[in-house]
Amino acid sequence: MPVGFGVLGPVTAWDDAGAPVDLKGPRHRAVLARLVAARGRTVPVGQIVDDLWDDPPPGGVGAVRTFVAALRRRLEPHRPPREPARLLVTDGPGYALRADPDAVDAWRFEDTVTASADALPRAALDRLDEALGWWRGPAYADFDQPWAHAERSRLDQIRLTAVERRAEALLALDRAADAVPDLDAHVAAHPWREDGWALLASALYRAGRQADALAVLRRARELLRDQLGLDPGPRLRRLETDLLRQAEPEPTGPARVWAETAAAYERSVVPGARARLESTVGLLRSLAVTGPGGLEAARDQREAAITAAEQLGDPEFTARVIGGYDVPAIWTRSDDPAQAARVVAAAERALAGLGPDAPEATRARLLATVAIESRGTASPRPAEAAREAEAIARRVADPALLAQALNGVYMQTFHRAGLAAERDGIGAELVALAARHGLATVEILGHLIRVQARSALADFTTADAHADAADRLAARHESPLVGVFTGGYRAMRTAATGAAYPDAEAAYRSWATGLAGCGMPGVERGLAPLALLCLRVWHDLPAVFPADTDWGPYAPWARPLLLLADGRREEAAKALRRIPAPPRDLLMEALWCLTGHAAVALGDRDAMLRARSALAPAVDELAGAGSGLLTVGPVAVHLDRLDAALGMTGGQDRS
Repeated sequence: MPVGFGVLGPVTAWDDAGAPVDLKGPRHRAVLARLVAARGRTVPVGQIVDDLWDDPPPGGVGAVRTFVAALRRRLEPHRPPREPARLLVTDGPGYALRADPDAVDAWRFEDTVTASADALPRAALDRLDEALGWWRGPAYADFDQPWAHAERSRLDQIRLTAVERRAEALLALDRAADAVPDLDAHVAAHPWREDGWALLASALYRAGRQADALAVLRRARELLRDQLGLDPGPRLRRLETDLLRQAEPEPTGPARVWAETAAAYERSVVPGARARLESTVGLLRSLAVTGPGGLEAARDQREAAITAAEQLGDPEFTARVIGGYDVPAIWTRSDDPAQAARVVAAAERALAGLGPDAPEATRARLLATVAIESRGTASPRPAEAAREAEAIARRVADPALLAQALNGVYMQTFHRAGLAAERDGIGAELVALAARHGLATVEILGHLIRVQARSALADFTTADAHADAADRLAARHESPLVGVFTGGYRAMRTAATGAAYPDAEAAYRSWATGLAGCGMPGVERGLAPLALLCLRVWHDLPAVFPADTDWGPYAPWARPLLLLADGRREEAAKALRRIPAPPRDLLMEALWCLTGHAAVALGDRDAMLRARSALAPAVDELAGAGSGLLTVGPVAVHLDRLDAALGMTGGQDRS
């Protein structure tokens, strides 16, 4: 039964037919509301107790658990008794609401208002009209606790922004008169918002009401002085001057700025000019971090831009087009290996064609591209390219270039297992470098690398801090894809910190719902079932999965275990003999553990020895946790199991 949740007014829930769900008493609804306010993050039980009662009773923790159990029965009435909850989940020391973002009106509202900033005026108006219609009253109207006050105030500020953006869209669509009534009410209720006054005056002026527009600006000046003791800001003063001169008021809203800039560019830069191609790469770089659609479009158009640049026959210009796409890369499996190989080939051609007078930085960007796009390959060339790019970047003291080079170095730290500490150092340098020079996407990359590395080293306190920092930066800079990795991290953390199997499985399944259509095939295909397989192996459970499970590129490592679970031992042994060495990437240790597990079950001594040799350098790490997304448990446990099966003590043969 899909459930929707509403907090933009009294707290409520409804089923897929729109019928209200009985949430029982006020404390039950308070627990649900508190978890909605956390937006999918875990809230410790102790924090919930403190938030529910001014003077918490001795049995507060038990009461919260009772409320949660009752809510689970109401929200998932058809869930079998021993099946883990999928909505209100246990996560480490507390609970989290793992609902789809569209299922909660406040989450949906916030996402819609954020997305409207980049929409064209007509689309922005439609989205904002719909979003503002979801409000049924003050947010969290039932509750008077400090957490509710803070969330109510935050959502109300977003609502006021939505009202103003809606007016901007109307002005951009030449519907100034339609904007006046709502803006008039808006400034009456919120006289301290100068943007509201400016929009109202602009709307009146464009509707042919110059005298009214000037009267509004006088009223704004008087209210600001009388109530707040402030003079009008520069925007209001400039607007008043424009109206007195009967000049067109300055454009309002990001959609108008975009349209006017694009029109000016179209008029000024001739078709076919090199400036168009280079500026296109800058646009693609920004597009790649906006979300799934933007990432896919940027990936496709990037290759087209490189092809167009090569046709001009200027290696240095081609190098700028290739190297200008410095989008940070965190995942070590390419989304499109064939395309990545073509980009590398183009970069190598450009490197070969560069003259002796070409800037060092241009060469370094090409070398960094080779290192990043050659992720997971066994050739020594990419690692050499990464180190050369790093050396040049440090020599020329270019922070953005150094960040790109370090990204390449990171991608080449998988020549053996057990290198989490080295990657942690790279992440730390990226965070510090980006913070000093205002490189937001690089800072996010550094935090995510440290999430991975500290997870591999079982330091979840530090990893938590970096995941939270990445989320804050992603929200501020509108980078929604970061949530794929931080959400996966929190699911993995649940599994890695001793949660019962059903709770860990539920956390993984909840995360997996957000993978479909994320725009990253290297993450999307096969990773969720692989995480569950690793969990089952760690808990010593058979690899029982539906026959139609899509294992993506991880099928060779899953197949022996699936066949064993099905009782097909001879076929499993053949599959194990055909299994390749894992790619040199973030999942290398996990895949070797799966190989070793199957080898022990089948008594394949050669496969056991290969797995043991590969895993030995990572003895102090959690297998697979360096991905930040899954784990098979401590490498040491797998090594002990292999040693026992091989008859070895401390790595030495006992026979």
